[in-house]
Amino acid sequence: MTPPPPRTVIVSPHFDDAALSLAGLIPRLPAPVTVLTVFGGPPAAHHPVSWWDSTCGFSTGAEAHRARLAEDARAADLLGVDQAVLDHPDGPYGDDDELSGIDAYLSALPTPFPLVLLPIGTNQHDHRRVRDRALRILDELGAPLPLLYADLPYTGHLPEWGTPDTDRALGADETYGLSYQDLLARYDLDVAHDLVLDDDAWARKREVVLCYGSQLAPLAADHGSVLARRGPLRAERVWSPVRRPESAGAVA
Repeated sequence: MTPPPPRTVIVSPHFDDAALSLAGLIPRLPAPVTVLTVFGGPPAAHHPVSWWDSTCGFSTGAEAHRARLAEDARAADLLGVDQAVLDHPDGPYGDDDELSGIDAYLSALPTPFPLVLLPIGTNQHDHRRVRDRALRILDELGAPLPLLYADLPYTGHLPEWGTPDTDRALGADETYGLSYQDLLARYDLDVAHDLVLDDDAWARKREVVLCYGSQLAPLAADHGSVLARRGPLRAERVWSPVRRPESAGAVA
């Protein structure tokens, strides 16, 4: 029996990005939900283990890839979403490929198009590559504009994160707001979802995030108390972009 097509597609650059950024919101999105991981392919054998994977405790990139696929499957099961994985290797192993898997996946979606969510690309080059590629392809396909979600934990370091001042702070911040400002130059950004997790939702999100245990140690080294109850994952934010008349057709 053919499974029903997704009503929501969340484009996750890496295996943990959708969970870190949206695990609280996912149960509220139209189902079925598919999480599409872009940098999900195995590394070529000639690459030495990356600094990140070594810090996570792996001896080879292949070992890390196998573990991450399994972690992602456990998280997808907890979230009740479908797992889709493209074959682009992660950044240190990718040899600057063109991310053409995004084109093929989005082009194969049935019409009417499902709801698509993309990262805004905060402080992560690979996230911005994914965002811009997907925006361009969706525009070429004549699809509705996607929703755009705040990348966590990056965006969550703003002191104003999770408060009514979040967008104002993003518009002015030179550390965590540059991707938001880049998008704001092209679109009006209306808040579609503004979620501050209550204790029950936080407990469910924490359980999902813990599925990605291999990456939590270096995440904590870079982002401090990433699993603290009042830490950067406590709030989630999604915008609905509206193209301004003067920017119609102008997609990066």
